[in-house]
Amino acid sequence: EVQLVESGGGMVQPGGSLRLSCVTSGFTFSSFDMTWVREGQGKGPEWVAGTSTTGAPFYADSVKGRFTVTRDNTKNTLTLQMNNLTPEDTALYYCARVLTFRVEISTERLLEGEYDYRGQGTQVTVSS
Repeated sequence: EVQLVESGGGMVQPGGSLRLSCVTSGFTFSSFDMTWVREGQGKGPEWVAGTSTTGAPFYADSVKGRFTVTRDNTKNTLTLQMNNLTPEDTALYYCARVLTFRVEISTERLLEGEYDYRGQGTQVTVSS
């Protein structure tokens, strides 16, 4: 059974940092691209950060320079380090197993894609 379990969310003040983790099981983690997706209240899903099987990172313009996505294939874990958070980053964040990516390799820009499995998500709230 494929499982993805996120942790690390919470409430933080603007300018603060959080580190999200996604522990996976039930599939060969190293064989799949992975991504973080967020959904703010009343908003559609936004692909914010993803990584290829080799660890190449891709970011949405809205988070580039502030978020860092990494993966540890030995621990089947995906991580998202989020710095300089703003209220606009408030959302439910979940990790997902990618089927296809749409990216701009030269700029490390993540556009969107399709996934087949996702976790339940972890809430991030940025507020003063």
